[in-house]
Amino acid sequence: MAQCAFLGLGVMGAPMAGHLLAAGHEVVVWNRTSSKTDSWTAKFGGGGVVDSHDAVADADFVFMCLGDDPDVRTVATHVLKNMRDGSVLIDHTTASADLARTLSEVAMGHGVDFIDAPLSGGQAGAENGQLAIMCGGEPSVFERVEPVMQAYAKSVTLIGPTGSGQLAKMVNQLCIAGVVQGLSEGLHFAQKAGLDAEKVIGAIRGGAAQSWQMENRWETMTQGEFEHGFAVDWMRKDLRIALDEARRNGAQLPVGALVDQFYADVQSMGGARWDTSSLIARLERD
Repeated sequence: MAQCAFLGLGVMGAPMAGHLLAAGHEVVVWNRTSSKTDSWTAKFGGGGVVDSHDAVADADFVFMCLGDDPDVRTVATHVLKNMRDGSVLIDHTTASADLARTLSEVAMGHGVDFIDAPLSGGQAGAENGQLAIMCGGEPSVFERVEPVMQAYAKSVTLIGPTGSGQLAKMVNQLCIAGVVQGLSEGLHFAQKAGLDAEKVIGAIRGGAAQSWQMENRWETMTQGEFEHGFAVDWMRKDLRIALDEARRNGAQLPVGALVDQFYADVQSMGGARWDTSSLIARLERD
């Protein structure tokens, strides 16, 4: 079993760290808000520290699950100084590919390996240990880390060199954005046409229109319930990262850019913390 440090105990990080402990690993946790550290240790029984610098000193693997590039840069810069030679820093945050490449180089200078490993599956996936993890890094490092990440994963895939995991997550978010907008329009159309949405979904869910979003969100979308996990604020952050990358690599993302603006409308409606299926609320408003 491995000695692990987990930095960031939000709705994703807290259950993931719990799965590591349940799998038999030694786990020390840290969060900027110390009350979350206290809550986690009370629930799971692992160790908590006040300073992230202390959390990593004896760790074989240091996991980060934070908010955005500035958070990752700040925490990583702080902890790398105290990580031991041969340990691995794994970043589960959805961040930019450029930051992943930079951190890999900085980590190398400290004798530390690095893997970028963003996640898909949301809060439910984290709680149930059913996350899909997209990784970038060296194959030899991935082989060391992959068995440990299996504690909270449904799948763990090495996509390519450093930054590839983050690029794959951008693909994931772009696909989701298009699917949710399409589902929102379909449900909105059904309601305006006077159709029974349940019968319509029952008729089409076995065909080409089927998706995870349809299976799990169609009913709550028609009921105006948007308290099911991944927030609009975070989706806009992820789309910003993807659109920035597209400007560099020349990819054309007209739907991604449009849906990003639709999410901005949802924010202006007071829906910053609604989940991503709230795109339908914008259509109902209009």
